[in-house]
Amino acid sequence: MNIITTEKLPIKMWLDDIEEGALEQAKDLANLPFAFRHIAIMPDAHQGYGMPIGGVLATKDAIVPNAVGVDIGCGMCVLRTDLNDIDQKTLKKIMSRIRKTVPVGFKHHPDKQDEKWMPAVEGDLPIVSEEYENALYQIGTLGGGNHFIEIQKGSDGFIWIMIHSGSRNIGYTVANHYHKMAVRQRDSKLGVPEDLSFFSLGSDGFELYKSEMDYCINFAFSNRKLMMERVKAAFVSEVEVDFSNFINKPHNFASWEHHFGEDVIVHRKGATRARAGELGMIPGSQGTSSFIVTGKGHPESFESCSHGAGRVMSRNRARKTLSVKEETRQLSEMGVLHAIRGKADLDEAPSSYKDIIKVMELQKDLVAIEVELKPLAVIKG
Repeated sequence: MNIITTEKLPIKMWLDDIEEGALEQAKDLANLPFAFRHIAIMPDAHQGYGMPIGGVLATKDAIVPNAVGVDIGCGMCVLRTDLNDIDQKTLKKIMSRIRKTVPVGFKHHPDKQDEKWMPAVEGDLPIVSEEYENALYQIGTLGGGNHFIEIQKGSDGFIWIMIHSGSRNIGYTVANHYHKMAVRQRDSKLGVPEDLSFFSLGSDGFELYKSEMDYCINFAFSNRKLMMERVKAAFVSEVEVDFSNFINKPHNFASWEHHFGEDVIVHRKGATRARAGELGMIPGSQGTSSFIVTGKGHPESFESCSHGAGRVMSRNRARKTLSVKEETRQLSEMGVLHAIRGKADLDEAPSSYKDIIKVMELQKDLVAIEVELKPLAVIKG
């Protein structure tokens, strides 16, 4: 752990280098009047909007929409099959069926999905209520960016399924609405950057945002569950298989927790909760290993760990500088059914991410590795 002590609160970092933009954002967090104890920065950290991706902020009686992010409830789930192996011919058939049943990118379902998958709308949820009908077409869809469906071979000898996705447009709309509301209510005398505009406990904005955020977290979970059902159906159509060991973890959320003797609101933006004995997952890239982990409950990280490898270059830089030929060659040599078709896909090439092995080494005091998962086939948003 590296500690910076130049700001109002210490910044505790589980990495040995951090880009300048992300560091400046961490300093902004450390100087917030309502920040608690210290700021924790995970080893996958990189610059985000207002707050670093891979940042953990605990607050006293305040909630910050941009410290959760625009993809509220974004997270991952995994499921273990009882298969010990799968040939590429069968794998290609399964992936083809998944593509037919799980829309990716900006695509939605052509028909409303069964309403049983939607979390119940309880209480005053104005933005959720407005977006509810549209969300019926979006639940069970992957989205874009770094979201993925990946089939993996575990060091435990089993084939696993991993899905990374979020709350789609409903979460994005809620996040934008309440960030703008917080900006309008901002008191510039407090010296809080506009990107970190907040709601104080007891305000209407606080209660509304917290309630709608919680709904979006539940929606994102249901979204992943429905996609997992479609992936399971694709497997069952081709092989005889049973499933077990389902794990779900969000990494964009804020929740009331008890740390250092006080009740605080812990914001995790691109960070995963890792309480002692709690199972989770940390993905690499479509060309590197991912990991099933058990949390160690490290108090200084607010019981958190990284949510992935973290970007080493921006999406634009990756598209401009990386080679399609070289990236696809490496993936093909590994035998991975990858998702790089042209330069537009290079932002998700393995070389655009940090070394996951180094990232895991940097947080060995935060998590213990249970299973290493190597990619076999990937669908990207």
